[in-house]
Amino acid sequence: MDILVPAALENTITTDNQSDVKAGVILELANGPLTNEADAAIRDRGVIVIPDVLANSGGVTVSYFEWTQNKAGFAWTLDEVHERLQKKMAEEFRSIWGFANEKSIDMRTAAYALALDRLAEAHEATGTAEFFTNT
Repeated sequence: MDILVPAALENTITTDNQSDVKAGVILELANGPLTNEADAAIRDRGVIVIPDVLANSGGVTVSYFEWTQNKAGFAWTLDEVHERLQKKMAEEFRSIWGFANEKSIDMRTAAYALALDRLAEAHEATGTAEFFTNT
């Protein structure tokens, strides 16, 4: 299966050119490379879109790893960073893929919905009442 990787510009794939996409998978490495209309048309054709919010999260994840190491005063080897990143990215892909299939929704919607579910769970666990009452 071919994979198309738009990796530079926003709104690269539009309704005008989306029919030229022959790949079965689009891996969004650019921020917002599909217009909303093209995204809908692509999905209707059965193309799997791995959304930018997931595909681009590797850099943020490695930044978190760096922050964690700095706070704890230790350093991982490059191989350890790669191993941890691969594990985390694969885990999140599987979570989003599974959620998308379970709910019969696309991966972009699944990524956002799963994030909201996780925020709700954190909110329920910790609450915000103290924040709002101590102003």
